[in-house]
Amino acid sequence: MHPKFSKVNLVISFFLGVIAILTIFPFYQTLIVSFSTIQDVGTQKVFLFPKTFDLSSYKYLMDQGLVMRGMVISILVTIGGTAINIAVTSAGAYALSKKSLPGRNAIFNGIIFTMFFTGGLIPFFLTVQALHLQNNLLVMVLPVAVNAFYLILMKNFFNTVPPSLEESARIDGANDITILIRVVVPVSLPIMATITLFYAVDRWNEWWLPTLFINDTKLYPLQLVLRNAITNVSLLLRDTTGAQMAQGTQNIYSESVKSAIIVISAVPILIVYPFIQKYFTSGIMIGSIKG
Repeated sequence: MHPKFSKVNLVISFFLGVIAILTIFPFYQTLIVSFSTIQDVGTQKVFLFPKTFDLSSYKYLMDQGLVMRGMVISILVTIGGTAINIAVTSAGAYALSKKSLPGRNAIFNGIIFTMFFTGGLIPFFLTVQALHLQNNLLVMVLPVAVNAFYLILMKNFFNTVPPSLEESARIDGANDITILIRVVVPVSLPIMATITLFYAVDRWNEWWLPTLFINDTKLYPLQLVLRNAITNVSLLLRDTTGAQMAQGTQNIYSESVKSAIIVISAVPILIVYPFIQKYFTSGIMIGSIKG
C-alpha cells in the first residue's frame, strides 16, 4: 500500500475531516438561516437544508442602507488602514533587524513590554480625545498602526534576508528606504502576505474603537452595524408603536436578518483568504522560529 494511503494516514485524514466539518457547520447553518422566513422556523432549531430560498432579509438590509454604507466605510478603513499598518510595521521591523541601530535592544524590549502592560483605557481615551480623532475614521487606523507581535514576526523574518543582497544594493548607491522597498520586501513575500492578511482582518473586524469614539451613525463601520443590528433587529422590524410588524416585513425572521449580516461581513475575508493562504506556513514558521 502506498504510504499516502496507509491506515494511520486514513484515520488521521478522517479525524481531521470530521473536525473540519464541525468547524464549518456553524457558518453553514448561519447561511441557511439567512434564507429562512418566519414560516420556515416553527420549533426547529437546527437547519440542515434550506426549506426556502428567500432573500427578504438581504433585501431588507439593502433597503435600510446601513449595511452598504457600513461596508463602504469598512472597505476604506481596511484598505487604507492595512496600507499604513504594513508601511509602519515593515519600516520598524527593518530598522530593528539591524544590529547597528543605536539603542536597538532597549527599543525592542520596550516594544515587548507593551505586549504585557498598557496604560489603561482612560489614558488611552484621553489621548485619542486630545488628538481630536473622535468621529473621525482615522481613529480606527492611527491608534492601532502597529501590532507588536506582527512587528516581531516581520523583524525575525527580515533577519533571514541574506546580507549580500543589501550590500550589492548599497554598492549601486541605494539608501535604506530603497533597499527596503526594492530588495527586502520582494524577497519577503511570505511574511508580507501573512501580516497583510492579519492586519486586514483586524481592520475589517474593527468595532471596539468606533464604539468608543464614533457617535455619528453615518461613520459606523460594518461590524458596528452588525453589532447594533444583532442587539436591536427585533425592534428595527417593528413600527414606531412596537405593536405591529413594519410594512413589508411580515415574513422576515429576525434571526435570518442577523445571519444575513454575518454572512455579508464574512464573505470579503473568505474571498481574499485563499489567494494568500499558501504563504502562511513559510511566513509564520520562519518569522516565529528565526531569531
